[in-house]
Amino acid sequence: MKFFIDTANLDQIKEAMDLGILDGVTTNPSLMAKEGIVGVDNVMNHYTAICELVDGDVSAEVIATDFEGMIKEGEMLADLHPNIVVKIPMTIPGIKAISYLTQQDIKTNCTLVFSSGQAILAAKAGATYVSPFIGRIDDIGWDGMELINEIAEIYAMQDFDTEILAASIRNPKHIIDAALSGADVVTCPLDAILGLAKHPLTDIGLEKFLADHKKANQGH
Repeated sequence: MKFFIDTANLDQIKEAMDLGILDGVTTNPSLMAKEGIVGVDNVMNHYTAICELVDGDVSAEVIATDFEGMIKEGEMLADLHPNIVVKIPMTIPGIKAISYLTQQDIKTNCTLVFSSGQAILAAKAGATYVSPFIGRIDDIGWDGMELINEIAEIYAMQDFDTEILAASIRNPKHIIDAALSGADVVTCPLDAILGLAKHPLTDIGLEKFLADHKKANQGH
């Protein structure tokens, strides 16, 4: 399973890179704004800066909601760097745009996916990635992991090449559950990734080991 970090913060991306487990980045206009990156030129330059940091796919989202606008923005984003994957919303114009961009050999990430039907459409259109939003599905009382499971089953059965990118990950357990449910990729905040390493028994075991080592070496 691939690990992407969901941020526009360069320091966090570097920290995840230093772990040696990072495969890519996903970001969006909200995450850009959070870092104070505003204005088309600044946003484009920031995407390029991210791509130069990471040796992997970087999802960059279109703002347009109409087919022509998505194509224009998608081609502009794809021209920035070979690592760019154009993130397109799950709408009818979005499906058309994914299909068009796929024919131009431009990688796409179909975002805001909340059902298996939507995931089937995205795969048929040739999306590189499909992004079901786990946390947001859980928020409305449904089971996000059940959806990942269902999409994974359908894709395997139908031999679709589209990768399942579990998004809206909130905590380390979400990452584990997504792995168990058949996600190909998880995109998560840095905290959730770092949280995977933590366990109280590890801390206790390390403390005991160091104490025993100190005791054994006293007086030598």
